[in-house]
Amino acid sequence: MTDQKPNDELKSFLAHLTSEPGVYRMLNSAGNVLYVGKAVNLKKRVASYFNPTNKTAKTRALVSQIASIEVHITRSETEALLLESSLIKSLRPKYNVLMRDDKSYPYIHLSHTNAFPRLELIRCKKKPALGEYFGPYPSSTAARETVRVIQKVFKIRNCSDAYFSARSRPCLQYQIKRCTAPCTAYISASDYERSVKDAIRFLQGKSHQLLDELAMRMEKAVERLAFEEAAQLRDKMKLLRLTQEQQGVVQWCGDLDVIVLHVTLGFACVLCVTVRAGEVVGSASFFPSVPKQAMSDESLWEEVFRAFIAHYYIEYPTRIPRLILTDQPIDRLLAIEKMLSDLRGSACKIQMKPRGKNAKWLDFALNNLQMTVSKYENSAIQMALRYKDLAQVLCLERPIKRIECFDISHTQGDECVASCVVFDESGSSKSNYRRFNIQGITNGDDYAAMEQVITRRFKRSSELPDVLVIDGGKGQVSIAKRVLLSLGIDGVFILGIAKGPHRKAYGERLVFADERQEIALPLDSKAFHLLQQIRDEAHRFAITSHRKKRQKKSLDSTLLTIEGIGAKRRQLLMHRFGGLRELSIAPMEEIAKVRGISKELALRIYRHFH
Repeated sequence: MTDQKPNDELKSFLAHLTSEPGVYRMLNSAGNVLYVGKAVNLKKRVASYFNPTNKTAKTRALVSQIASIEVHITRSETEALLLESSLIKSLRPKYNVLMRDDKSYPYIHLSHTNAFPRLELIRCKKKPALGEYFGPYPSSTAARETVRVIQKVFKIRNCSDAYFSARSRPCLQYQIKRCTAPCTAYISASDYERSVKDAIRFLQGKSHQLLDELAMRMEKAVERLAFEEAAQLRDKMKLLRLTQEQQGVVQWCGDLDVIVLHVTLGFACVLCVTVRAGEVVGSASFFPSVPKQAMSDESLWEEVFRAFIAHYYIEYPTRIPRLILTDQPIDRLLAIEKMLSDLRGSACKIQMKPRGKNAKWLDFALNNLQMTVSKYENSAIQMALRYKDLAQVLCLERPIKRIECFDISHTQGDECVASCVVFDESGSSKSNYRRFNIQGITNGDDYAAMEQVITRRFKRSSELPDVLVIDGGKGQVSIAKRVLLSLGIDGVFILGIAKGPHRKAYGERLVFADERQEIALPLDSKAFHLLQQIRDEAHRFAITSHRKKRQKKSLDSTLLTIEGIGAKRRQLLMHRFGGLRELSIAPMEEIAKVRGISKELALRIYRHFH
């Protein structure tokens, strides 16, 4: 067993440590942060790590590496929770539970730049401070389905302002009854505004109130003998009720989140079910990174729970409900409740092992958690089998834990972009993807491009892949081998995937850097399927990056050729119209409304496209 006694420097530090609440950081001899934690009493909490009776594997492994400890004193436990969350997210220590931070979330935006507001789906990391946004939604699928329902029931337009202004007759959306054609005055501004307000209430989860009001409007329409209007209201109510049934609406009422966890050594799954006004409006699963040398199941469960609370709610206070249900007891419950209540601006309670109606929500979430974990484990098993098969094909003695694949994309040498995609034991690791703009080479020189990207990738990085995959043949593989040798990097298996003699799909051959003979894997080989998946993902990522770069250049060159248009005015035009296509069909009057664009310049832009 490793020695858990502190050295003289740490003993002196512990003896003079304060008993105030705060956050502590444990560092190794290289100055890297190993663990971040919070404490109500810093002295007692930090000293407990060196208690000889503490025999958990995680604590022993952690303490054996501690060289120094830093503390931050806070005014309260709530403040310590917030600071702990911030430090874990920025430092990502080895022994903490780490949530995977998604880059963006889908939101529904109601744009009021026009008298007839537009509904659109956007993605961003944080909810914008300005404008009317609803979300974030658990997935793009859920957000798109919501937009589809709103178009079908309330008939709110989704076209751009430029397209809207250029219409002289209704478009296809009107023909399929997804829009009321406000562009051609088929609906009055007041009636359209009422539809928008109804859609907002639907987005706010007030469907029951909306149904009651629609029923009252229908009765009044019948009293006025406005039977056509009454029929339209009746159809809206029918569609809303059908939508509720399809979304699993039940008779229970509530405004709550259900958070349930499955935690084992080295693996954790968190499922969050969102319930608003008695409706399941979202369900999302998360798979945080859990240290393989973990503490007891109870302690690990609570650490994962607190990490999820911090990840899911602190940056998005609008998500916090009045009630959170879970199935396990929580230590320091009052501190977590106070933090969430302060962020929310009103009371938020956490209820463990609920009864009655809330117990049914908990059972619903636990059943879905079981299905999610089962699906994930089956996927993980298949991925593990693929990795094992690839290791056998490559004759590797050690297991494969990380694979990187590189690809080059350009159009006749222009706008050359290289991609690097990363796969770990659980599949694609998109947070580690990288793209490289290739510069300073002869156009179309793929060898020089590959040399540049491999050099840039491995010159400053200490984390090495077990297998380096190149989308190319002998030439590219030789370049990669030469670059790694020049950088003094050894132990990386280099592999190329070359097209067959007829360059047809499924005719690929594996090219090795160690001069062994090329081979073609069987089509049913698990190793072949893994390599094909990785190669296709690298190709997709490179193509996407190249297209964006090419489109930006095309846009810049097209607009900047117009006299009087510089980078600033180009940015204003793109912000107003959203794209070159929308600008090209916009009327001159709409172009002139952009700040900094005079009537003469608007006419010049209009003539450029016509």
